[in-house]
Amino acid sequence: MFKWAQEEKYVSINLLSTIKESKPESRIPKFLKEEEIELLREACNTTFEKALFEFMYSTGCRIGEVVNLDKHSINFAEQSVIVFGKGKKEREVYFNTRCSIWLKRYFEERTDDQQALFVTIRAPHRMSIAQMRYVIKKVSKRGGINKCIHPHQLRHSYATTLINNEAPLEDIQNLMGHEKSETTRVYAYLSGHLRRELYKQFF
Repeated sequence: MFKWAQEEKYVSINLLSTIKESKPESRIPKFLKEEEIELLREACNTTFEKALFEFMYSTGCRIGEVVNLDKHSINFAEQSVIVFGKGKKEREVYFNTRCSIWLKRYFEERTDDQQALFVTIRAPHRMSIAQMRYVIKKVSKRGGINKCIHPHQLRHSYATTLINNEAPLEDIQNLMGHEKSETTRVYAYLSGHLRRELYKQFF
C-alpha cells in the first residue's frame, strides 16, 4: 500500500521500503485424476462439449487463449494450432487424434458463418470465458465429480500427464508457454503425490 501511495504521490517516503515482503506460499496445482478425466469425457453429451473438452485437455491451453482462436487457425494435417499467450507471446500447441476427430465432427455440424473456433448454441457468436467455464462446470456436475471443477484444472491435468510420462521439464515449459522455469517446476512435485497410483499401474 505504501509503495502504491508513493507512486501516486500521496506520500513522499515509503515507510516500509526496508521491510522485505513475505513470499506467497507455494501451492501445488490442483489436477484431475485419470478416472476423473474419463468421467468428464463420458459426461460430455454433445459434439460441441466433446470437442471443447478434448481440445482444452489435449492442448493444455489457457481458457483465455482458447476463446480467441478461429476455425482457420486449426492445422489438422499437423494436429497443431498457434495460440497467443500472456504478453501476446506466440507458441504452437498440439492436439491428439481423439481431439481432431471431435473438432472435425463439430465443424461439420455447425451451420453458422462465424469464424470463432467455439461458438454459443443460441444466436451463434464467439464464446466468452464465462460461458466456457459454465460448460465445463455443467459437464462436471453431470459426471458426478464431487468437487469444484474449473477449466484451468484441465491445463494442470495436461501438465501432470506429461510429467507422469517423463517429459522433460524444459519441453513442458515450452508447451505450456511458461516464462519462468520455476512455474513449470511446481508440477514436478505432483509426481510425489502420484507415486502410489503409478506403483499400482506399473507393478
